Amino acid sequence: MAYDPKEILKKAAAYRDYTAQNLSKMIQVPGFSCTEKDRVEAIKKMCAEAGMEDIRVDGLGSLLGRVGSGKKKLVFDAHIDTVGVGDPAQWKTPPHSGIVKDGLVYGRGASDQLGGAASMITAARMLKEMAYAGDYTVWFAFTVIEEDCDGLCWKYLIEEEKFVPDMVVSTEPTSCRLYRGHRGRMEIQIDIAGISCHGSAPERGESAAYKAARAALSLEKLNAELKPDDDGFLGKGTITVSQIKVHGPSQCAVPDQAMLYCDRRLTWGEDDKLAISQVEKALSAAGVDKFSVKMPEYSQPAYTGKVYPQELYFPTWKIPADHPLVQSGVDAYSALYGKAPTVDKWTFSTNCVSICGRHKIPCIGFGPGDENQAHAPNEINRVADLETCAAFYASLPYALEKRA
Repeated sequence: MAYDPKEILKKAAAYRDYTAQNLSKMIQVPGFSCTEKDRVEAIKKMCAEAGMEDIRVDGLGSLLGRVGSGKKKLVFDAHIDTVGVGDPAQWKTPPHSGIVKDGLVYGRGASDQLGGAASMITAARMLKEMAYAGDYTVWFAFTVIEEDCDGLCWKYLIEEEKFVPDMVVSTEPTSCRLYRGHRGRMEIQIDIAGISCHGSAPERGESAAYKAARAALSLEKLNAELKPDDDGFLGKGTITVSQIKVHGPSQCAVPDQAMLYCDRRLTWGEDDKLAISQVEKALSAAGVDKFSVKMPEYSQPAYTGKVYPQELYFPTWKIPADHPLVQSGVDAYSALYGKAPTVDKWTFSTNCVSICGRHKIPCIGFGPGDENQAHAPNEINRVADLETCAAFYASLPYALEKRA
């Protein structure tokens, strides 16, 4: 059938409960990073019911399915792993209840980011019913291990499986806004050596604890000195000390080992080499000696048993506001709702660090739910957002074709 925004809105509304119930079912099957197998199996059944073709699971455990068979590859991505629940006492409803009530869906992953996955399945069903046969093969990727190591799943898909999209839409929560970038990030480990001695005569040794304290304060100063990007879109980079560990021979000794772990957010123009050099200079200026600075590596086995190591560096990305993918997103939203969407950026990090940051494939973001629900107790998503996103996802291939 021909593209008709009113028909797409009608279908999305008709599938409102279907989308919410699929989200509820996903929430009810726990799936943390590297343990997503049962949730993948549940989503696989939903994909088949929606009419997707070529449904398959890759070597790392991510699930793929498609609609259409055009020459270009448009991919919608949702990571389907979640963080843990934290303190259960802080939850007013059970974290894996998936309760649907008063226009909301409750539970861990409702916004971050199973809501996007549920809307993708509805969009696939809509495109299938409309017999979409345009310029794009529309793929739907339900990816793993994002919470532990964002983008690792896509590094594997692109580099090992040779699954290379032309463009990607991340369905992480954006409050139904259109996003075109976010800061990158990396993890930094600082190891500091001291000299132990008996605690009754600390002057005989060199305290790694005091060195660690000076190091932490020097990084607080560095954070204040970091600059924003040139156009002010992504904002300034940041660094924070997330862990400090100090060790010595006993509780009655001067400690001879210290470790600081840092979260570094990277704005446009910053990379891993720059960030490490800044830390080294900051520590040296603070009088800290006998230290080393490194970027750790992630190497946990996926639920498939596959180990695919990656350094904990996640490059910054953005695409211009006038990029055809951004403008097609604006067109799709405007055709549906009679007004342009807000175009903005994420505060947190997504799989786009690999897709666009590392591999330079254009990305945008558009997803149901709010960023502030991510990793929080009593996580929710709005059923209305799920409907909006299903309609947007089904409309985007047509909008892209009109601009081609």
